[in-house]
Amino acid sequence: MNTNDSKCPRKIIAKNLHDLPRSGIRDFFDVVSSMHDVISLGVGEPGFDTPWHIREASVFALEKGATGYTPNLGLLKLREACSAYVKKTFQIDYSPKEEIIITVGVSEALDLAIRALVDPGDEVLYHEPCYVSYAPVIRLAYGKPVPIPTQKEDHFRLTRDQLEEKVTSKSKILILNFPTNPTGATLPSKDLADIAAFICKHNLIVITDEIYAELSYEEPHVSIASFPGMKERTLFLHGFSKAWAMTGFRLGYACAPPEIIEAMMKIHQYTMLCAPILSQEAAYEALQKAETDIAAMRDAYRKHRNFMCASFQKMNLPYAEPQGAFYAFPNIKDLECSSQEFALKLLEKEKVAVVPGSAFGASGEGYIRCSFATSLDDLKEAMVRIARFLARR
Repeated sequence: MNTNDSKCPRKIIAKNLHDLPRSGIRDFFDVVSSMHDVISLGVGEPGFDTPWHIREASVFALEKGATGYTPNLGLLKLREACSAYVKKTFQIDYSPKEEIIITVGVSEALDLAIRALVDPGDEVLYHEPCYVSYAPVIRLAYGKPVPIPTQKEDHFRLTRDQLEEKVTSKSKILILNFPTNPTGATLPSKDLADIAAFICKHNLIVITDEIYAELSYEEPHVSIASFPGMKERTLFLHGFSKAWAMTGFRLGYACAPPEIIEAMMKIHQYTMLCAPILSQEAAYEALQKAETDIAAMRDAYRKHRNFMCASFQKMNLPYAEPQGAFYAFPNIKDLECSSQEFALKLLEKEKVAVVPGSAFGASGEGYIRCSFATSLDDLKEAMVRIARFLARR
């Protein structure tokens, strides 16, 4: 018998997946999950339980029999609540019936947006280091990712000059993520105004991922969609995972002009159909007491940030103070090892998990991402262990 008869006669995996890497974060945490007594500063997840009134709303909805589908765009009452929240918080007015879609996390919103807008060969600009999904999602839509490196010396700001150097006639979209994962960078209004002018000059579309908007520590967050002439060319992405500590509910939303929401909905209805109804009920409740819940968590994160930064300063570990999100991104380039090697050694020797900066793009090499969303006790112990690790090198 020919032993090759059972093999598939042709390559079965799609060509555009051959060079697509696995998530550097998930690969690293596969190693972490096999170890015991590890203090994790790695996964981008709030260190709080979801507020009880939000969990209770989901339980109550289940007890009432909320177990079916919702409209493709999501529950109308939730879209109305999102519209009111965005208008109050970001000063942008969206129609809940035509300009908002509820998605399975902001990750799905990003995927829908890219697939709805990108034709093969279109270029998508984005700043780097960045969230791990941006380049892969662009490639999966047969677009061309165009990263724009940002630097610690500039507090990881993105400038119009940097954008002008990268834009071409094939450029179609700019992705923004401020506050930024993994650097904690924010952009002041002046920089956003310059970038808005750049977008209009080159007739681009902007996808602004503002999942960390509420976690801004120094200056109030400003959305680029609120600038004159920008709403019509902006997809505003937001969700509940970070500010409300609702990662497991997997719920986000996108706000955009009606024709873009319609295009996104076409993909959504054939893939996800709708976001889970229990998560939508929980999100509706979250928006009823948004300011109270968010303020308490933001205050705790600010204290954790200050402690972590003071600890890095004592260790002589260079960093740019994060102005938002809940990550610090210290520089380890002077230690003469890769970020992957550093993270693995730290895990092995001191049982502290951080994320190698290389997971966030080529310009993230030489850094590590440390989340300060964990408990203060764990954070204190982690800083002791990292200091001990550095002292032995």
